Amino acid sequence: MRTGATDTGDAERPALPATSWAVLGLLSFGEELSGYDLKKWSDWSLRLFYWSPSFSQIYGELKRLEKVGYVTSRMVAQETGNRDKRVYVITDAGMAAVRHWAREAPVEPPVLKHGVMLRMWLGHLLETDRMREVLGRHREYAETMRQRAEVDVEDACGEEAWAYPALVLKWSERYYASERDLADAMLADLDERDRRRL
Repeated sequence: MRTGATDTGDAERPALPATSWAVLGLLSFGEELSGYDLKKWSDWSLRLFYWSPSFSQIYGELKRLEKVGYVTSRMVAQETGNRDKRVYVITDAGMAAVRHWAREAPVEPPVLKHGVMLRMWLGHLLETDRMREVLGRHREYAETMRQRAEVDVEDACGEEAWAYPALVLKWSERYYASERDLADAMLADLDERDRRRL
């Protein structure tokens, strides 16, 4: 357990993994959400710059957050006649905790685990055409993600509650544009290397 000041006074806070803070952060926008809703929202937003937790991770974190008093849940009847669903809402203690985490948690540098770079690093084991294929696929992926982020920015910009997520989505759009451009630069570097070897 770690101790820290909250907006409601000093209290002990449990040490939570990043996934807990991500789920609690999604709930901090004030809506009552089901696990399915949280997965949909994380796929829409978090996936572009962090990662999208699986359903099992989301439900596991919701249980953990409910146990420590950061969320509450209730069952609601479905209009379609399907079985009832459980929805979750952030508590005052949960809002204070996620606010404290966002303000006070150490800023950790991002960990770069770039599979394409690792494959390029092992280029002496690959044919040049295979390296170009790997880079081409990465470029396509980066451009697809950039386009998706661009659309999501447009969707988020009309909602005042999503003002800051919209800024992060713009960052994501720029990030994927840079990944696309880096792949293009690496392809040009491979071409230059091949010319020098002739």
